[in-house]
Amino acid sequence: MIPRFTALRVSAAATVLLGTILLTGCAAAVPLQPAADATNPACADVVVQLPELVSDEPIRETNAQATGAWGDPSAILLHCGVTVPGPTTLPCLTVNGIDWIEDDSDAPLYRYTTYGRDPAVELVIDSGKVSGTNTLVDLASAVSGIPATAACVGAEDVEFPSDAP
Repeated sequence: MIPRFTALRVSAAATVLLGTILLTGCAAAVPLQPAADATNPACADVVVQLPELVSDEPIRETNAQATGAWGDPSAILLHCGVTVPGPTTLPCLTVNGIDWIEDDSDAPLYRYTTYGRDPAVELVIDSGKVSGTNTLVDLASAVSGIPATAACVGAEDVEFPSDAP
């Protein structure tokens, strides 16, 4: 026979566990690895500004610092604190004042990394599920808290000396 006090403790523990499961929902946290500079205070500012919806996909809980995920299964992944990119020949897009380097080498997964901001923010977007443009627009406000120190340039921005052959 179980003592009455033990039975009450077991019942209370079961109630707390059930309540926790109901409050957190059925979706497990998205397993991600933090970026090298994830502890940068600017990343904390980005994460607290992340929107609940991105490209109409709901935000998901992640298990790593300075990360974000949207969609079930995840269609958008965010890492703050990735290596700051240097000059590149990859396309650079400016969306709502944020410069993004676009890497389509794993299409339909597109990788966008902020250019001219430290720490850098990286997005991996499944273009088969969501619009890359909408995603960049929806996340511009959160990323804009990291000051821009450089901007993308193209061939049209380069000035050649007048005496060049």
